[in-house]
Amino acid sequence: MSVPTELDKVVRRFQRAPKDLRVQALLQYAQRVPPLPERYTEDRSSLEQVHECQTPFFLASEVDDDGVVHLFFDAPPESPTVRGFAGILYSGLEGEKADDVLGVPPDFYGPMGLEEVVSPLRMRGMAAILARLQRQVREAIERA
Repeated sequence: MSVPTELDKVVRRFQRAPKDLRVQALLQYAQRVPPLPERYTEDRSSLEQVHECQTPFFLASEVDDDGVVHLFFDAPPESPTVRGFAGILYSGLEGEKADDVLGVPPDFYGPMGLEEVVSPLRMRGMAAILARLQRQVREAIERA
């Protein structure tokens, strides 16, 4: 299991940041979540809810013909922590090969030091988002 290059860059940024700047960095990543494409806003049935998150959080993933993963997240703007998690995953995994996404260890975020600034319950939400995402990618590969 390994962390793709772009996700590793994000992990290292957080790792190097002083504790008091990690929350600010998380909030900045919340701004990196692009709006849902029209196909998902018109038909939300293809979005999967991540129930472990404290706030309503939905995701979808697609694997294109070249095996490249595309991510789609929906979380309320007033939920910056979970949107920050989504922004981290989007920044680090969007456009990566499916095998690379599947190879991300479930605890990749450990070195980021987020557990010092975010509750354990919220950290479980991050793990749940990654687990759902990887399951969706695995299922897409099996269908292909």
